[in-house]
Amino acid sequence: MGLQMPTKEIVSESESKMKKVVEFLQDELKVVRTGRASTGLVENMKVDYYGTPTPLKQMATLATPQVDMVVIKPFDPASVKDIEKAIKSSDLSIAPIVDGKLIRLNIPPLSGERRKQLVGQAKQMGEQAKVSIRNIRRDANKQLEKEQKDKIITEDDLDKGKKQVDDVTKEYVDKVDLVIKNKSDEIMLD
Repeated sequence: MGLQMPTKEIVSESESKMKKVVEFLQDELKVVRTGRASTGLVENMKVDYYGTPTPLKQMATLATPQVDMVVIKPFDPASVKDIEKAIKSSDLSIAPIVDGKLIRLNIPPLSGERRKQLVGQAKQMGEQAKVSIRNIRRDANKQLEKEQKDKIITEDDLDKGKKQVDDVTKEYVDKVDLVIKNKSDEIMLD
């Protein structure tokens, strides 16, 4: 029984790394536009606030009162200019409208052409995530082979371990596909 442990550890460590890849992908996808306004477009945007790059969500309340508008309400009204500047210099290509202590972003409707480009962008992010997941699988298998060579685990454990790593890999590749499918549907539907 004592010999089984390293295999289990390698498998569960690989799984938690793969889980992080999927979480990172979901986070990254927030900035990919859909036809609806989403605070995800700007929440992680860095604003130069008194010389410190600060994520916008730490500086303002973000809301989507309408499907085509994001409203940004800075906690510190003096930071309106800094936020406006950050949005203008970002690759969002949406002009901020300053309205007293608020900033509004009108989210223009997406053309069919633009939607296709955005779906392509999402799919590319998905492919990168899958490459990362497959690299984790490769590293896990190498580690299992080394442990078997060093007689830490048996040949049988090696086979079982590899199968478990493959199962986990398949599960997370499927998760990536689902995340990308949902995002693509969101982009195309609105």
